[in-house]
Amino acid sequence: MLIGLGGTIAMASSAGAVVPALGAAQLLAAVPGLAGVGVDVEVLDFRQTSSASLSFDDLLGLAAVLDALDGVDGIVITQGTDSMEETGYLLDLVYRGDTPVVMTGAMRAASLAGADGPANLLAAVRTAISPEARGRGVLVVMADEIHAASRVRKTHTTSVAAFRSPDGGALGEITEGRVRFAGAMTARRTVATPALDPRRPRVRVALLTMALGDDGTLVEALLRDDAWHGAVIAGFGGGHVPAGVVPALRRLATRMPVVLASRTGAGPVLTSSYGYPGGEVELLAAGLIPAGMLDPLKARVLLHVLLAAGVPGAEIAPAFADAVR
Repeated sequence: MLIGLGGTIAMASSAGAVVPALGAAQLLAAVPGLAGVGVDVEVLDFRQTSSASLSFDDLLGLAAVLDALDGVDGIVITQGTDSMEETGYLLDLVYRGDTPVVMTGAMRAASLAGADGPANLLAAVRTAISPEARGRGVLVVMADEIHAASRVRKTHTTSVAAFRSPDGGALGEITEGRVRFAGAMTARRTVATPALDPRRPRVRVALLTMALGDDGTLVEALLRDDAWHGAVIAGFGGGHVPAGVVPALRRLATRMPVVLASRTGAGPVLTSSYGYPGGEVELLAAGLIPAGMLDPLKARVLLHVLLAAGVPGAEIAPAFADAVR
C-alpha cells in the first residue's frame, strides 16, 4: 500500500516554484524498475499538502488507517521531508502493528534535474516488503539508507543526503536492490492512541530553545498563559540554562510537565555531571524531566502524545525514561 501525503516528492513546477501536484498513482508511474520488484501496489491519497502544514490530528487519523491495513505485506508513506523526523516518530509511538511502515520523500521535486523521489520510492517499496523490516515499527528510507523513525533527523536544507541518525547511525541500506539491515532490532515504546474526538481540548506543548543571554522572558510568558499544557526546554550542551532562568523554570515545573532536552543535535541529556547554577543537576532537582536521547523535536512529540492520551502527570517521567534510545 502506498499512502500519499504530498510534499516535495509530489510537487511540480508552477510559475517558477514547486507546488503539490502529483497523486500517489502518478508517483508510482514515474518509478523505473518498480515492475521488477514483483508486487502489486495499491494507492491512497490521504493528504496533498506541505509537511509543515500537517497536524497531530492528521497523523493520528493516518495511524488509524495504518491499524486497519495491518496484515498487508508492507506500507509506504510519502510526504514532505520538512517534518518527517517528527511525523515518523509520532506514528512510531502509536502504531503497534508488525507490518513494515516505511516513510520516504524527496529533496528535489519531480520537475527538477536529478529528482530523487523515484529512487527513494523504489527503495522504500523494497524495504516495506522485506521480511527483516517486520516488527521494526516505522522506518525512514532516504538516499538508500534505512533509519529508525525514533532516531532520524533532517540535517540539511537541500542535500539529497539530508537524513542522518546521529545517535547510533542508520539501521541498514539498500544495495543493488537488496535490503540489508546491519543490526538487531532496537526496543520500541508505543503509547495508547489519543481519541480523535472533536470535543477533546487541544493539547499545546511549547518548545523553547535556550540562547546566549536568555533572561527567561519566554518562560515567564508561559507562566502567565493558561493555554499551555507542557513545555520542552532545549538547553545548552548536556541540558543547561542561564542561572537566572532557573527560578522561572522551577515555577513552571509545578504547573505543567517540563522536559529538558539538548539543543546540540546528538548525545544524551546529562543527569549528574554539572552541579553549577543552571546545570542539569539543579534543573532535574527543580522538577524538570530529562529527555534522554530524544532531541527537542521528538521530546515535544512524545510529550504531546502522552498528554493527549491522558497519561497522568506522575507517569510522564517514567514514560520518558522508557522511551526509545
